[in-house]
Amino acid sequence: MAIHTLQHGTMEYLVAAGVAVPHAFTTRRGGVSVGYLAGLNLGMNRGDEPQNVAENYARLVKTLGFDAEKLVLANQVHGDFVRVVTETDNRGLDHRQYPECDGLITSTPGVTLVVFTADCTPILLHDPVTGAVGAVHAGWRGTALDIAGKVVRKMASEFGCRPGDIRAAIGPNIGPCCFETDGDVPAALRETFGSAVEEFIRPGEEKFYVDLKAINALALRRTGVEQIEISTDCTMCSPEKYWSHRYTRGVRGSQGALIVCKGGLL
Repeated sequence: MAIHTLQHGTMEYLVAAGVAVPHAFTTRRGGVSVGYLAGLNLGMNRGDEPQNVAENYARLVKTLGFDAEKLVLANQVHGDFVRVVTETDNRGLDHRQYPECDGLITSTPGVTLVVFTADCTPILLHDPVTGAVGAVHAGWRGTALDIAGKVVRKMASEFGCRPGDIRAAIGPNIGPCCFETDGDVPAALRETFGSAVEEFIRPGEEKFYVDLKAINALALRRTGVEQIEISTDCTMCSPEKYWSHRYTRGVRGSQGALIVCKGGLL
């Protein structure tokens, strides 16, 4: 099983073969935004016209087949708080109208969860037994706080999920080829995960190169998640396909990772 790119008209997005509910890691291709935001920008906070963002979501609704009135977005702060949500948590298309969190989970059929990235690591989770789903935004700080593991444990405590049943997909992010950091990042990761992260940290002459996808996969495996698909794409290496905060120095749009809850025993 692998994460691969699909094309629907001009829209391109990634899906994981092992996740059996509608989901997507979007790219910047296929939307109506213009200028430096050209393409499928999903962020209302990037300087885009609201009607363009709304049309971009409308195209996703048509492509993936979910209820726009049951979208729940993440207002991300690079933390480790996980929200349990239902359709009553819908507050529109502006993520700033939502309570702060970096993880969303639900077991309510029809609800679609959305997190946003432009170099950080997006993670989607699906338990086909209970029907519960989760969406995670993991920057390096969230990764060091074990946000991925905390979302899995929250799915277990709230919905009775068994980690061994959960299918996980880790989407495009800034890869170890480009994620150059100072020593504070490896130090924070070592404090949480110990020596197990050493193989995912490569020292450079003065900096370090860190593989956040691999470290989040490690966090998932430590909870008991066994089925994990990982995108090989680096957002910074492919600025024509993805928004990259580092490549554009912050002048960019946002892609989304979204997953639809369909209920249990699919």
